[in-house]
Amino acid sequence: MVDKFHDPLLTPKEAARHLRIPESTLYGWLNERVEDDPLVHAVRQAKRGAPTVPFIAVVECYVLRSLRDLSLSRQAIRDAAATVRREFGTPYGLATQRIATDGVDIFVHYLDDDEIVRARDGQRPIRDVIDDYLRYIHWDESDGFPQRLRLRQYSDVAPVIIDPRFGWGTPVLETAKVPVDAIVGLCQAGESLETVAEEFEITSAQAEEVCRAALASVHAA
Repeated sequence: MVDKFHDPLLTPKEAARHLRIPESTLYGWLNERVEDDPLVHAVRQAKRGAPTVPFIAVVECYVLRSLRDLSLSRQAIRDAAATVRREFGTPYGLATQRIATDGVDIFVHYLDDDEIVRARDGQRPIRDVIDDYLRYIHWDESDGFPQRLRLRQYSDVAPVIIDPRFGWGTPVLETAKVPVDAIVGLCQAGESLETVAEEFEITSAQAEEVCRAALASVHAA
């Protein structure tokens, strides 16, 4: 069984691509510290080029991305992370179930009027924007930490998740547990959508949506 805290699943480059975060931003979070703890909890690299991002760090990065997209300053993000950890009593405060309830109040506290105006989705209440991000996290009721993360860029036609129980934490099509990279690889090799669908026992619409969203993520990150 994969340890969501300590088993590395993705390289920083892969995590940035799947979460649609600039690589430089994600590397900055991995190297940043807040009150003597890492802002994002990476693990030691086993060898050059090996993964260093465990599942808990994937979710930490996802939550930080929601704050970044709301135009919180770098200092405000650090301060919010520190407050969350103190309030929740865990260095993994950014990735606990309480982040979806008490944590929202903490985040809103760090949004001043100017930052709210600059928020990307300025027509909606800030709380709704944050809630819209956090609803993609599925929590494990046994420990209050995340169990899986659904990637927002994939539609309901082909929902894609990161779940340590499947594909060693690489993104998979939720319905068939097929790795996204395997589907995209066949498409890029020139196979028709019908052939790809038959190979993985999915629909042509799912194959098309996975390829569309995955390739768009490459350009967006």
